Amino acid sequence: MVWTGTWVAERLGVELIGDEELPALLGLALRRNPKRAHLLVSGVLGKHVPRRPSVVYGAGLDLGRRVRALLGDEEAARAVVLGYAETATALGHAVADGLALAPYLHSTRRPVPGVAPAGGFEESHSHATSHLLLPEDPKLLAGEGPLVLVDDEFSTGNTVLNTIRDLHERHPRERYVVVALVDMRAAADRDRLDAFAEEIGARVDLVARAAGTVRLPEGVLEKGRALVAEHEARHGAIREPETVPLASAFVRAALDWPRDLPDGGRHGFTPEHRERLEAALPSLAAGVGEALRSRPGTGRVLVLGFEELMYAPLRLGTALEEAGHDVRYSTTTRSPVLAVDDPGYAIRTRLVFPAHDDPADGPGERYAYNVAGGGFDAVVLVVDSAADTPALHAPGGLLARLAEHVPHVVLAVVPSYVPSRAPETAPYTPGTAGTTRTVENSGADEATADDTVTEVPDATEAPERSSMLPEPLRGPAFSSYAPEEVGWLLQDLSDVELEAPTEEREEAIQSGGAHYAESLPVEYQPSERYQELFHAALEASAARIARAVGTVTETVLAERPGTPVLVSLARAGTPVGVLMRRWARARHGLDLPHYAVSIVRGRGIDANALRWLAAHHDPADVVFVDGWTGKGAITRELAEALKDFDGFDPDIAVLADPGSCVRTYGTREDFLIPSACLNSTVSGLISRTVLRSDLVGPDDFHGAKFYRELAGSDVSGAFLDAVAARFEEVAATVDTDVKELLTADRAPTWEGWAAVERISEEYGIHDVNLVKPGVGETTRVLLRRVPWKILAKRGAGADLAHVRLLAEQRGVPVEEVDDLPYSCVGLIHPEYTRGATGADGKAVVSR
Repeated sequence: MVWTGTWVAERLGVELIGDEELPALLGLALRRNPKRAHLLVSGVLGKHVPRRPSVVYGAGLDLGRRVRALLGDEEAARAVVLGYAETATALGHAVADGLALAPYLHSTRRPVPGVAPAGGFEESHSHATSHLLLPEDPKLLAGEGPLVLVDDEFSTGNTVLNTIRDLHERHPRERYVVVALVDMRAAADRDRLDAFAEEIGARVDLVARAAGTVRLPEGVLEKGRALVAEHEARHGAIREPETVPLASAFVRAALDWPRDLPDGGRHGFTPEHRERLEAALPSLAAGVGEALRSRPGTGRVLVLGFEELMYAPLRLGTALEEAGHDVRYSTTTRSPVLAVDDPGYAIRTRLVFPAHDDPADGPGERYAYNVAGGGFDAVVLVVDSAADTPALHAPGGLLARLAEHVPHVVLAVVPSYVPSRAPETAPYTPGTAGTTRTVENSGADEATADDTVTEVPDATEAPERSSMLPEPLRGPAFSSYAPEEVGWLLQDLSDVELEAPTEEREEAIQSGGAHYAESLPVEYQPSERYQELFHAALEASAARIARAVGTVTETVLAERPGTPVLVSLARAGTPVGVLMRRWARARHGLDLPHYAVSIVRGRGIDANALRWLAAHHDPADVVFVDGWTGKGAITRELAEALKDFDGFDPDIAVLADPGSCVRTYGTREDFLIPSACLNSTVSGLISRTVLRSDLVGPDDFHGAKFYRELAGSDVSGAFLDAVAARFEEVAATVDTDVKELLTADRAPTWEGWAAVERISEEYGIHDVNLVKPGVGETTRVLLRRVPWKILAKRGAGADLAHVRLLAEQRGVPVEEVDDLPYSCVGLIHPEYTRGATGADGKAVVSR
C-alpha cells in the first residue's frame, strides 16, 4: 500500500523519523506556506481522512485506558479530561470513555448565550485561535484531581502551556497528563515543558501512541512554494472532481435523541451521560439505518460530522458499524489544505462550502476532504440544531455540495444542548457519580468542591463587588486631556516599570510565555521627518476626519434615544470619543458624558469598569466607541464579554470600518487617521492598557501609565483642534451622509475577516492574530511589534507615506499586491525569536 506521504516526501525530501507506526498514523499534505512546507495529516483521527469508526474510536479508548493505568482508579475518579476544539473533541471524548470514571469537557469557539466562560486561552498556531471553556458546572475545573489534556498532535506544546497556565492560576493542581496520538516535539520543546512543570511545582506526564520528528532538507521552503505554485497553475487552487448528476434530494433521519442529553462535551459530559448514550445508540442507529434503507443502493456509507460536533457522529458510526453497515467516518473542518489527486498524497479531494452555523467570528469557507471521489453510496451528515440553518440547505450549501458527488444524502440533526441556569440536580462533581441534591447554578468559576451552595444571581448577571470602586481619573493629573473631555476608568500605574524591548515582548507573546497586555512596548519616538509627515497628513485629512466624526456622531444621536454615554475603548478609541463629544456640543449643545475603559483581546473588557458604569448610568445609554476596525477581533471580544452584563448594547461606533465589522461608522474607507500614526503623544500621553494579576486585583480597574515626561512631544490637543476646526465646513455634507446611511443596509459583511484568513494561510502564518489589516493596524505593527513585511494595495498613495517611511526605517519590505480590501496589511513576524529571520532572509534586529 502506498504511504500517503510519498508524493510530498519524494518531491521535497521530507522524512518522518521515529516509531515504526508513524507512517500508518500520519500522511503529508501541503498548504501555501512560506514558513513550513508540509502538513501532517492524521490517518486515525477521522477529521480529514475517512476511517472506520471503530478504528477512530478505538485509538482514543486505548489512550484513555493507558491514562487510567498510569493514574490508578482512585486518581482517575478525581480526574477531569479536557479536549481541544475543533480537531480533538471526539478524541478527548474517547479518552474519557477509556478512563470511564472521569467527566469530559472540550474547549469551543462557539459562544453560548447565558453561559459564562470558566476560562479561555489562545492557540497561537491555529487559523482560528480563541478557545472558550464553558462548563455547565462551574466546579468542573475547580477540583484538585489530575487534569488530562487531549490533542491530536503534540507539536510545540504552546497550546498546552497556554491552557495549563490559565487554569493553574485559577485552580492549582498537582498533576497534569498530556495525551496525543503523536508526539512530534523537538528536544527544545520537551525541555521547555519540563521547565514549566518545575516552575509551577506540578507533575506533567505525557501519553502518546507514537513519537518522532520531521526531518526537513535544506531549501525545503523554497521547494515547497514552487511545488504549490506549479500544482495550482496546472490544476487550479482547488481540486474539485467533476460534478455528477444529482440522483435525489436528501432525506432526514428520525433521530430520537434522549431528552436533556448533551450533544457532546462543550458544556461537560459525565460518565452518567455516557451510560445514557450507550443505552440509546442502538435505537439512534436504527433510525439512521431506516433512512438509509429508504434509499436503494446505499452500501458504502460515510458518516460526516460537523466541525466541533465529532463525538456524536462518531458513536452513531460505531453503532451503524456494529449493526452490519459498511461505514467510514470523518468531519467537516475550518482548515484549508491543498488537494492533490494522487494515491501517495493524504488529501485527494476537497469540497468547499460556506459556514452554516452563524459563527461568532463571521462568515467564511468550510471544507470536507476526501469525500468527493471517495466511492461512497451514501453520506449521513450529522449536525446540531444550531447548524441546521437556511445556509445549510441553500444552493451551494453543504447539502447541495454533497449531493453533487454522493448519490444519497441523509441529514441527522442532534439537538444543540443549552445548559439550564438552575438545574434541579447538582452538577456532576468528580468522584461523586450518582449523588444528587437541589442547588442553584452560580455560573461563577471561583467555587471549589467544598463550597456551601447558596442562592446566587442569575448566571447572566454580573456579581457585585463588596468594595467601592474609585472615581474616574482625569487630566491634568492623569492624561493631557482637559478633565471634562474624558474620565479614565483605569488605575494609574505610572510608577511601575512595565516596558520591555519590542523583540523580547514579541518572543514572549508568541512562545506563550506572556500575554501582550502584561507589559508595554517601549514608546517609539518618531524621527523629525516622520513627525513632519504626521502634521502634513493631519492638514490633508482633517476635513475628511471631521466628516467621519460628524457622520458617526449624528448616526448615534439619531438611533439612541435620550443622552448617549460615550465609552471609548482605550486608547485608540479615546481621541474619537473626545471628537464625538465635541461635535455633539458644537452642533446640538449636548454635553455627553465620556469615559475610557480597557478591553484586552483574549481576556475581555474590564468588568469593574462596567460595574461602575452600570452604577452611575443606564447601561442602555452606553455607546462603545473605537477608532477603526481591522479584522473585527475587538468587536467580537466586546460582544462576548457583554453577555455577562445586562443592558449593554455590544454595537461599537467607529470612525472607520474598512473591515465591515460594525453597523455604526463614519466611513468604511481605509484611510489614514493621523491619531494612528503615533503612540501616547496623540492619545493624551496615556499608554496602552495593562492587565497583570500581580498589579490588577479582582476589585481593581485595568491599569495604564501617564507619560508626563513626553509632554514636550504631545500633539493630542493639536490633533483634536485641527479636526474640530473643520466641523462647520463639513456639516452640510454630514447631514446628507447620515440621511443616506439611516436608510441603507449597514449590516456587517465581515469581508475583512475573510481576507485576513486568506492572507494568514497564503503567507504561511496560520495565526490571524499576526495579520493586522488597515492603515491604523499596520502603523501599530511598525510602531510596537516585530514586523515581517507590509502588504500595500497597488496604487495606494499619500495615505501610506508614513507607513513606507516607518517600514524603511525598520528595514521591513513593502510588497505591492492586488485585490486587497484594505489600503495595507501589516504582517507580524510569525513564530518570532530573536534569532529568527525576516522576509528578506536577514536577521531581525532591534533598530
